[in-house]
Amino acid sequence: MNINIFRILMPLLAISILLLIDWYVYKGLKSAFKSDRSKRFKTIKFIFWQINIICIASIIYFNLVPHVDHSLKTLLGGGIFVVYLTKFFFMLFLLVDDIRRFFNWIYIRFIKQDITSDTIQNQEVLETKQEEKNDKISRQQFLVKTGLIASAAPFILFSKGIITNTHNYKIHKQIIKLKNLPSAFKGLRIVQVSDIHSGSFIDSDGVAKGVQMVKDLKPDLIFFTGDLVNNETAEVYEWMDILSGIQAPMGVMSIYGNHDYGDYKQWGSKKEKEENLEALVKVHKDLGWHLMRNEHVTIDLHGQRIGLVGVENWGDQKRFQRFGDLQVATKNMPDVPVKLLLSHDPSHWDKKVRIETPDIDVMFAGHTHGFQFGIETPYFKFSPSQWMYKQWAGLYSEGNQHIYVNRGFGFLGYPGRVGIMPEITLIELA
Repeated sequence: MNINIFRILMPLLAISILLLIDWYVYKGLKSAFKSDRSKRFKTIKFIFWQINIICIASIIYFNLVPHVDHSLKTLLGGGIFVVYLTKFFFMLFLLVDDIRRFFNWIYIRFIKQDITSDTIQNQEVLETKQEEKNDKISRQQFLVKTGLIASAAPFILFSKGIITNTHNYKIHKQIIKLKNLPSAFKGLRIVQVSDIHSGSFIDSDGVAKGVQMVKDLKPDLIFFTGDLVNNETAEVYEWMDILSGIQAPMGVMSIYGNHDYGDYKQWGSKKEKEENLEALVKVHKDLGWHLMRNEHVTIDLHGQRIGLVGVENWGDQKRFQRFGDLQVATKNMPDVPVKLLLSHDPSHWDKKVRIETPDIDVMFAGHTHGFQFGIETPYFKFSPSQWMYKQWAGLYSEGNQHIYVNRGFGFLGYPGRVGIMPEITLIELA
């Protein structure tokens, strides 16, 4: 299919689906307030359709206007997400009622065949009138109104996630014991930051707060494990003054993530895309970060040393790039007692790292964001991320090898966090 036709049809299909959802939800609202056709219902009806018009108009605007202010797009996109997530929860209750009524119709139509449709309708009317007389609500109204109350929970949660949790950074402290760690490196403080996604930022004070928290940890070394931007290098320019504060005495080692290559933007030419990536290389250099593209370095301290390896993105799912090359990255690497690897996608660990390089002691990854949604307690954690990634947040170990997956500094898509907060990691080697 021609790419231009595809770009037209996809938004039209999405809008058609959303309009069907709107119609189905409105039908449910009407049944919830069928005994109330007063001014109150007219107000609810007016607000409902005004919100829908804003959502649909925003989607059309995003697809027709080539350059949309990213702050406006982030806020409106978040609002659309919350609105339709709430409707989805409400729809679940509507479906339960419709399924109940469908099976009731099946029973009467094919089992109780002696009952006519008129008899059924009259019986339903009598039952409804009797319920109203007894100040009770019908089964249908009960389910619908329960659905309305239940759908308020995701609306509140995900709205709060945008308002209060977007920059509610949590510091996760982790001690990793390594059998062969040279004594000079015991107590080494490594701060890991991942998935900045500068193209999503709208609050400079919030970002500055996170950078200050990194500085306050007084790290010896910093690892940035990919996704500095969403789609193109230009997104990071306005944030460079703040991000340049991410520094450490032993340096900042950085790598690419899947979003950094510009694969999620339609470019005018191959050359334009290549220039975008070259510009990102310069950004890392201007920030004072050492961008590692399938290479290694050694760090010397008091006559002892450890090795750092950084690879380009390698993802198990075919839609992600597979540019990471461990063999190239470790070629001619000196014999060091400890090797630390920076690799964006955690699936790389099981599929390649543990198989090809069993001498890698710790891999540092990001990518999952912890789905930006889940539950975390000292005894239990859950996120939809775990359905896609075996290692999705925190420390995991197999034998003498370890992987730490950072939950992400920024956000993508939904502009907030629910349960899984943005993370700054402090690793201490022991």
